Amino acid sequence: MSTVVVPATGDVQASFAPVAKYYGAAIAVCPPRRGNRKGCVEAAVRFATGRWWRTMSAETPEAAQLSLDRFWATKGDARLRSPRGLEEPPADGSRPRWPTVGELAGAEPLLPLPAAPYPATVQAAVTVDHRASVAFRGNRYSVMPGMQGMTVALRHRLGTKALEIYSPSGTLVVTHQLAPAGAGEIVRAPEHKEALEKVVLGQFTKARPCDRKENRPPGAVALAERAKLLGAAGAEPAVDLEELARVVHAAFPGAQEVAE
Repeated sequence: MSTVVVPATGDVQASFAPVAKYYGAAIAVCPPRRGNRKGCVEAAVRFATGRWWRTMSAETPEAAQLSLDRFWATKGDARLRSPRGLEEPPADGSRPRWPTVGELAGAEPLLPLPAAPYPATVQAAVTVDHRASVAFRGNRYSVMPGMQGMTVALRHRLGTKALEIYSPSGTLVVTHQLAPAGAGEIVRAPEHKEALEKVVLGQFTKARPCDRKENRPPGAVALAERAKLLGAAGAEPAVDLEELARVVHAAFPGAQEVAE
């Protein structure tokens, strides 16, 4: 609510007044500690969102307004509404008839929608991923390779189909054509695609692959480090052949004759 009015006074924010004037809308703020009024507004929004907005397929504001009118004339008529102000109570004391959506619309006609949305700019700061792209409204848009990890600024002017990407220094990097929101598309400029292909292909090598069965004994440096870590336990065993022969002859007296 603080985007529209000052919570302490209820005055319209100076930044939001041009928006209300552009759409020709009157701002009515729900007073504090009025749970019934606030709940009524939220319930109506929740009902319209769940039953109409999620499946609405209109592509223009005019078509959306017609779709909403048809929705309220059918599904919405089942909801009870107060008859106060639309008709006098019956003279016989019977229960008054609840008005339909058509009667409500006739009693309070809507103003025509503006031809274009309010000329505001949506800006967001995002980080470039390892694929040299940034995310915006369910799609990804490319930048030049080498900008991975940088935080760039995205700017979209309402009513246009362009998305501008600015570098951290404020320089315009590229302008993309907006893809449908939530389409999951990757919009990549031709020059960005070519540069990314060069980077990826440049990481390949024509050198001969390593021989997995090649004999590679440890070198002098590796042996020196091994000796430092293991000390005496890592030294090469020293074998005394004369002592070995004496032990063998003692254990196998006939080994001398067999060897001869």
